[in-house]
Amino acid sequence: MKWFEQARAAERRGDWDAAIALVSAHAECYSTDHSRHDSHLRHMDLLARAERLPELTERALTDVHARRRLNRALRDRGMEAALRDRAKDGDRGALYVFVQLLCETGRTREARRAVQDLGPDDEYAHRIVDSLSTAAE
Repeated sequence: MKWFEQARAAERRGDWDAAIALVSAHAECYSTDHSRHDSHLRHMDLLARAERLPELTERALTDVHARRRLNRALRDRGMEAALRDRAKDGDRGALYVFVQLLCETGRTREARRAVQDLGPDDEYAHRIVDSLSTAAE
């Protein structure tokens, strides 16, 4: 059985440690080898699915893929305060995910306030609120 088959089997069993170890051994961020890059993205996904948010948070300091996956994991878990804190610390991606979540849950006014507080000059954040509030109306 090849390593990727072993990793899939470990995932199916819920053996996150084994799956993560197998995938991470073949992962490389921004590799010219697409399979190594794909393994890197899968590694970040496995960390999120395994609830290893502290490890993902540590990686997010230097890895854009970890940062994106962390923000999505926080959103999926309804961890709005954590997203807000990350946005407050300068993570634009967290701001966008946070604002989108607020708009999609009918809290457009709160989303506008978040943009004003956390990214008043961020045109993209304003566009998110404008487009999602228009879609909701």
